[in-house]
Amino acid sequence: MLGEVGSALGAKKVNIVAFMAAVTDGRGTIRMIVDKRATAKRVFAQHQWETTEEEVLLVALPDNPGSLGRIAHKLREASVNIDYAYAGLGPTARRVNAYLGVSDLKVALIAVR
Repeated sequence: MLGEVGSALGAKKVNIVAFMAAVTDGRGTIRMIVDKRATAKRVFAQHQWETTEEEVLLVALPDNPGSLGRIAHKLREASVNIDYAYAGLGPTARRVNAYLGVSDLKVALIAVR
C-alpha cells in the first residue's frame, strides 16, 4: 500500500515531506506531511482511500543528543500528551523536523518556544 500511495502522489508531483507507516490489528495506517495538500486530497479521493486530516506540531530540532527529550519534557510540563511522532528532513543537514500529534496544539505551541 505504501508503494501505491507514494507512486500515486509522485505521479501528481506531490512530495512527501515526512511519513510514518504502521499496521495495527491488521489495519494499515500512513501518516504523512505533503507539500501540496489539496492535490494529495484529490489523489486520495480518486483512489477511494479513507483519509482524515489532523493538525500536528512541527518542531525543528537541532541534530544533537537530547533535543527530542528537551521538547518532550517541555510538553509534559505543560500537560500536553504526545499521541504519536515522526520525523522528516529539516531545512539543513543539522536539523530534523519532528512532527508531533499532541493533545493540545495551542498549549504545545507556547510550551516549545
